[in-house]
Order: sequence, then structure tokens, then C-alpha cells
Amino acid sequence: MKINKLITTALGSLAILLMVASCSSGPSLQEYFVSNSENPNFLALDVPANILNLKEADLDPTQVEALRSLRKLNILAFRKTDDNAAAFKTERAKVDEILKNSDFKELMKLNSKFAKGVIKYTGDGDAIDEVVIYGASEDKGFALIRVLGKDMNPAHLVQLMQAVENADVDGAALEGLSDLFQS
Repeated sequence: MKINKLITTALGSLAILLMVASCSSGPSLQEYFVSNSENPNFLALDVPANILNLKEADLDPTQVEALRSLRKLNILAFRKTDDNAAAFKTERAKVDEILKNSDFKELMKLNSKFAKGVIKYTGDGDAIDEVVIYGASEDKGFALIRVLGKDMNPAHLVQLMQAVENADVDGAALEGLSDLFQS
């Protein structure tokens, strides 16, 4: 009888420990996107990978592999105004905290006269599942772009980006994003 009680107590404690350990202390990037998709301070876009308008026949095998690994882009942009300056500060701090998660590995930092940012990824070095591009400007706002795929290879993505430079990208699908940060 005592053994049964000991086992029950141990299993109950283990279950509680697993529940506590599995709960994250903050929202995931996906949860952040979902919770702000209807926020009027944000512009939210879900863009399919086929917007790139690339024809596989025009690509080399490495670029084809990279293209097939892409699924979609999620874009969330906050345009800062005088009226939402406090919200900008709060939202930027939330994103900064989410991106501190150890699941995100830094690929590179971005720094220009217009904005500062970072490119991070999740997954293994040669099998990336998500790339996150985050750029922020104290004057204009910030943009957060999730490039979602399956087993994306960074070297292949670079080659694909070279092909994208010459592509006829469907600008209508990105309407509003380009002038988000214009005065």
C-alpha cells in the first residue's frame, strides 16, 4: 500500500514538473504574430512563396532545391507615429525579449543609416525551418519577417536570393509594405 502511494506521489510530482517545465515564460514568435495581426498599429501580411514568380526551368538545381524548401513569409510591421510612441516602445521590447530565446540562433546583424536589425534562424545549420529578419528604426517603427520553410539550406538560399534579384516579383501582394516606413 505504501509503495502505491509513493509511486502515485512520484508520478504526480513528475507530471507537475513536466507541465511547469513545458510552459514558456513568454509568448512565442508565432503567438506574437497572431495576437497582433488585428492590432491597428501593425500591418500583417502572409505571403506565399510563389509570389517570387520564379520558373524552375530558369533556375539551377541548387536554386530549385532552395525554392522548394520555402513555404511562406509572415510579415508584421509597426509604423511608429507620435500617437503610438509608447506602444512602439512596449512592442519593440516584447519582440526583443522573444528573440532572446535560445532557440533563435544569430546569423548576422544589420546596421544602416536607416535602421538596425538582426537575422536569426531556428533549426540546424544546414536544415533551417525558420529565418527571422527583424529591423527597427527609432523614427519609423519596426518590421518582423518570418521566412518559413522545411530544411532550408542557408547556402542555397543565398543562391536563390541572387535569382530573386532578377525575378518579376508580384508587387501587389506586398502593397502597403513598401510605403509603411515612408513619411
